[in-house]
Amino acid sequence: MRFVETSLEGAYLIHLNTKRDERGSFSRLFCSEIFMQHGIENSVFVQVNLSSNSHKGTLRGMHYQTNPHMEAKVVYCLRGRVFDVMVDLRPNSKTYLSHYFLELSQDNSLAVFIPEGFAHGFLTLEPNSEIFYLMSEPYHQEYQKGFHWNDPTFQIKWPSFPPYLSERDQNHPLFRI
Repeated sequence: MRFVETSLEGAYLIHLNTKRDERGSFSRLFCSEIFMQHGIENSVFVQVNLSSNSHKGTLRGMHYQTNPHMEAKVVYCLRGRVFDVMVDLRPNSKTYLSHYFLELSQDNSLAVFIPEGFAHGFLTLEPNSEIFYLMSEPYHQEYQKGFHWNDPTFQIKWPSFPPYLSERDQNHPLFRI
């Protein structure tokens, strides 16, 4: 695993060391020792999520949890391709209200570490895309928040309009500073 700092304070792009041969491939998805070497002390993950998405153009986001249940995430694309976005919502951060995006796919051997205090979302670029999450905090409905995927505060340049959104994601409010 090779960690590369993103433009957002505390967030990392993770290059997986994928070994391929005639049988297929092998990748280490998590190693607490390597995470701690990069200053990620909260490398205890207590929940694992899998998001299966039937349609190209499915958008899930922008989601986050508030104190006392803020969550860090490690996100991988197991199948298909997604346009993945994170937004820094930490008021004391140098990168407050900034966003970072990248493409995650089954072929590019990339993952992303998203620190506590960030919102996260993705748009599927292929049908049948699957996203795998390691979560540092269990889901707490009463602390779950979100903002509208196309909020002008962040000016995220989504690659296309998402035809597939949940009612909840369609109705998220605009972010309030």
